[in-house]
Amino acid sequence: MNLSRPILLASNSPRRKELLTGLGLQFEVRVKEVHEDFPEHLKREQVAEYLASHKAEAYTSDLQDEVLITADTIVCLGDRILNKPGNDSEAFDMLRALSGTHHEVITGVCILTKNSKTIFHDVTKVYFKELSNEEILYYIEHFQPFDKAGAYGIQEWIGKIGIEKIEGSYFNVVGLPVQKLYTYLKDLKVIVL
Repeated sequence: MNLSRPILLASNSPRRKELLTGLGLQFEVRVKEVHEDFPEHLKREQVAEYLASHKAEAYTSDLQDEVLITADTIVCLGDRILNKPGNDSEAFDMLRALSGTHHEVITGVCILTKNSKTIFHDVTKVYFKELSNEEILYYIEHFQPFDKAGAYGIQEWIGKIGIEKIEGSYFNVVGLPVQKLYTYLKDLKVIVL
């Protein structure tokens, strides 16, 4: 795949790196510490877009000819946003709340260049079966829910045994809506086939 400009990914997420690599893109990872606070009045989709844009702003003065990609994924149960759990107890409470119901995963993405800024989001509805306390505890003990919004990874054990169906992009739930991202990068002439 030919690129008109170098791509920078501003994320430490191994899942986002894997998804971008899966698109056949070469990129460099650059990460800065950015606070993930957001104004309380924002709607859920706006929160994801705001956080992706906010992360990108930290790199504005660094960009020359590169294209920067930032993203933020949030898990929403009704109007409640489930962030990354801080401990076992928070992870358990989140997974118990998601059990037997559906929630939405929203990923906001920002594509930033020296002269332009494109922001978009994608939404996927995820349906969990009723999880037993033992299943939740097993997952928390044997996997790493602490770096994931909503305390779970769809690609991990709990996704395999617990998710009945999804509506929308699977990859969006993993952390990057790659089909939409590819389309935007093509439209912006970053990807040249």
